[in-house]
Amino acid sequence: MLFLIQSCSSKQSKVSTEQYITILGIVQDGGYPHIGCQKICCTNVYNGKSKRKNVIALGLVDLKNQQKWLFEATPDMHTQLAILEQNHLQKESLIDGVFLTHAHIGHYTGLMYFGREALGKKNIPVYTMPKMKNYLENNGPWNQLISLQNIVLKELQHNIPIVLNPTIKVTPFVVPHRDEFSETVGYKIEGSKKTALFIPDIDKWEKWKKNIIDEVKKVDYAFLDATFFNQKEVKRAMTEVPHPFIEETITLFQNESLTTKNKVIFIHFNHTNPALQEDSNERKAIEKLGFRFASEGNNYQL
Repeated sequence: MLFLIQSCSSKQSKVSTEQYITILGIVQDGGYPHIGCQKICCTNVYNGKSKRKNVIALGLVDLKNQQKWLFEATPDMHTQLAILEQNHLQKESLIDGVFLTHAHIGHYTGLMYFGREALGKKNIPVYTMPKMKNYLENNGPWNQLISLQNIVLKELQHNIPIVLNPTIKVTPFVVPHRDEFSETVGYKIEGSKKTALFIPDIDKWEKWKKNIIDEVKKVDYAFLDATFFNQKEVKRAMTEVPHPFIEETITLFQNESLTTKNKVIFIHFNHTNPALQEDSNERKAIEKLGFRFASEGNNYQL
């Protein structure tokens, strides 16, 4: 089967692949358009000048083994699962498992669609870290999903790989973030040929015990937190919503090779982020430096 795969050259070409990551959403928890936003960035959606975008999620597809997984259970999950079903892999079971990163609204609340008010199916595997598991088990309505066996929680451990099949494994790792209800993790996704890093949320790169440059060099793709472009973007105190600015990430990588920069794929954009708009001068300038941007529908061979 032929799929459009985005290579490290930032150009797209048709490549035959049986195993890949597909981008199902790219914006942060509040979505795009964003609630309460009357700025041009959002009103352009209502007047037809821009398209609505889904909250961040990745699909992991293995056509050979007829398996598919979802990373993040977003408020747009019903649409994202339909995209996986219609455009990638149709099978009897809707999904083979869902991997959660943390307990912020854009990353787990889509679990509600698995309940009796919506899908109502049984025993959907949901992979979580210990604190996240405890949160779901002890708070409604999520614990009803467990008691009715709509979902089955599979506990993850920091830096311990989960083998999904003979050619795919996933490794969670803890990152610093606003952990009010759960820990926060990123994921390393390893396929038969290539490897991806997925860090949609982190406070600041310097707060992490690992060096982000070194970690990017170890993989083929690095989907990294790009929530805000810079300090001037929003009026809220950044201490309330800490993230690495795109400008900060670019500065960190400024002396690295084009090959390394080309592995960085920005994702998880706030609605105010000018880099969310494909035709913005900010985005075009960053692309000229060698960095890339995730777009819904892009596929990346594993």
